[in-house]
Amino acid sequence: MIRQAKKEDATAVINLMYTAIGDIVHTLAGTNDVGTALHVLEGFFREKGNRISFENVLVLEEDERVIAFMLAYHGSRAAELDRPFLERLSAIGSAVQTIEREAREDEYYLDSIAVHADYQGRGIGTKLLRLFEQQAAELGHDKIMLLVDQENTAAKLLYVKMGYKEDGVVTVSGHLFDRMIKWLN
Repeated sequence: MIRQAKKEDATAVINLMYTAIGDIVHTLAGTNDVGTALHVLEGFFREKGNRISFENVLVLEEDERVIAFMLAYHGSRAAELDRPFLERLSAIGSAVQTIEREAREDEYYLDSIAVHADYQGRGIGTKLLRLFEQQAAELGHDKIMLLVDQENTAAKLLYVKMGYKEDGVVTVSGHLFDRMIKWLN
């Protein structure tokens, strides 16, 4: 069952998110300690008004547990959604004082998506990707975007097969990502 995420999904979603975004959790949390970073992100997940808030997440639940998630928001909201992270980084004296802008003002952005390892290979990721596209269309957005790690050739092939086109490169937390866009009309 696909549903809107709830605050109670924090641990499951953040653990899945870590498998998807890796080192980026350290940048967002302002710590290199994995346990602390995940704890900080769980706190953000439970709050409204930030990029990883439960309000921006859909989850797929099976066997009474969250097995996959999708996090999406419009690029025009990126600065607003990143502000709580920047405030935390400043408060803890982190050397990181900026967060790389990933989405442009005119893009509906798939920030992250992940499927639990036990459920991979069943088409769940593709199903969530189609749901992202449907959600964007229903919200009236005609340009969608996602990032793919340049080392993740399998994912990139899937995105190309689904009609996404390369639109430059962005560096996030020291990793190179290809920007992939798709027009829905």
